[in-house]
Amino acid sequence: MRFAHLISSPASAPELVVIREDRFVPVSRLGVASATLQDFISEGPGALEALRRQVDALPADAGDPVEGVRFAPAVIGAPIVLAVGLNYDEHASELNLDNDSGPVLFSLFPNSLGAHEAEVRIPTHLSEEVDYEGELGVIIGTAAKDVSPEEALQHVFGYTVINDITARNIQFQEPQWSRCKSFDGFTPVGPVVVTADQIPDPQALHLTTDVDGLRVQDSSTSFMIRSVAQLIASISQSLTLLPGTVISTGSPGGAGRSRKPPLYLRPGTEVTVTIEGIGALTSHCVQG
Repeated sequence: MRFAHLISSPASAPELVVIREDRFVPVSRLGVASATLQDFISEGPGALEALRRQVDALPADAGDPVEGVRFAPAVIGAPIVLAVGLNYDEHASELNLDNDSGPVLFSLFPNSLGAHEAEVRIPTHLSEEVDYEGELGVIIGTAAKDVSPEEALQHVFGYTVINDITARNIQFQEPQWSRCKSFDGFTPVGPVVVTADQIPDPQALHLTTDVDGLRVQDSSTSFMIRSVAQLIASISQSLTLLPGTVISTGSPGGAGRSRKPPLYLRPGTEVTVTIEGIGALTSHCVQG
């Protein structure tokens, strides 16, 4: 299934829906009281199976058209958003950073979460080196602690698209990476979360990023240094990954900083990250 949060009118709150082709069905119409995907995940795997049976029984034309409805972030209220740095050799090399010691892990602040087709404010007074990073996002479904790589994917609820936008000048000025990636709206996520059963192999997904129509990243999750399963297993050795936790699994090569001349996000820029089997996440850059 494909979940999203949609805003049907300017005055309405985001509503959890299931998207089927070009139509959506609010889960509230199916007797589910969860206001957000986080609430739904917290109900446990049984809730997903019960909802799937109801959705499968719906007629093909059930629901309302997606066209004209505004997206909210695909994840709302996650316990934490964890980001993995330098998980592709090419990206580590182009930034001249060492990735030999193990996963580089940091957190992204809740205010950074943004939506598909939303505006991203570029604070040019703080940074004129704002960069894109297309990444696969993983949403944990059941608590994971001390799990093995072989068990790890059993704890995944689903997958999404993330653009890990980064103020590069601040990244290289400070010893931690949370602030440079956590400006308001710097973590667009969505448009949907696709349940794990729809993605048989998270290491076989084509990933691209386009900036104003120019293809700047063109890679595959197969090139991750540490697979999704290995990342979950590694992180779970030191902390419990709670249901709803989001892991942004790292960016392949092609960052704007590495281009000659550099290609940074400016007011007026449109950037789209697309991942096979999940969808396309578009952001519109405006003056911050």
